[in-house]
Amino acid sequence: MLELEHGFRVVDVHARLEPDEQRRPRDGMGDPEQLEREMHQAGVVRSVVFPGERDGSYLKANNAVARMTVERPMVAFARVNGARDPGTGPGSTLRNLASSRTEEHTSPEDIEQYAYDDRFYGFKIHPPTDGLPDEEVLAELASVSLPVIVHGGEGFPPETVAESLLAYDFPVILSHFGAHPLRRDLMERAIDLLETHDNLYLDTSAVRYRRPMERAILEHPDRVLFGSGVPSVHPNVAVMEILTLDVPEDAMRKVFSNNPNRIIEALAP
Repeated sequence: MLELEHGFRVVDVHARLEPDEQRRPRDGMGDPEQLEREMHQAGVVRSVVFPGERDGSYLKANNAVARMTVERPMVAFARVNGARDPGTGPGSTLRNLASSRTEEHTSPEDIEQYAYDDRFYGFKIHPPTDGLPDEEVLAELASVSLPVIVHGGEGFPPETVAESLLAYDFPVILSHFGAHPLRRDLMERAIDLLETHDNLYLDTSAVRYRRPMERAILEHPDRVLFGSGVPSVHPNVAVMEILTLDVPEDAMRKVFSNNPNRIIEALAP
């Protein structure tokens, strides 16, 4: 793809990498050289990266991703798992009564180690895939107060995000406008939550719809962060989706860099 020409400093809060040691033989799984090349094409100067789905502990995958960021314009977030079912129905409640953290799950001690390791600058939670961390882990996340990127969508809708996470004192960056896969009604509900939760932010990864993005940026210009969703989405496409919105240039600048820089200090110039 051709290189984009625009006058913005762009940083990306949502990119997935596949650790070298465990890379699966499939195209499009987050090769670091490819990601760096595509970032350059799109004019993205720095990206937040985290590992894809794994069975069991994420310790090795997190450490591998951190090594891959060395001397690259990338910032590592540690992926966190948990023993709790993120659902809200009776079945989930019963399962959670019987659940307990094992050695494969992220512990409060793990959170503390990641937080004070100068290779990691935040955390990634994907409750539908990895489970929801327990209260002790969430309390430790609040204690270290680093930003947490949270997968949002059908398996973990905005109301559940609010109930499970937003009472804690850490910045929550809700991916995909809380609407994966492309649930416009969930996007609108996630935007509504911005009115009542000051620690909530939305990232634009794989959103596609213009109207919800325009609404969020115009109503809450300080709460929307650019995320590409690479490798599932080419960053050129993601950047162009913001450039073609009917919003002021100053608002675009906030989405592309000012807002991410404020929430994730490692992205700042």
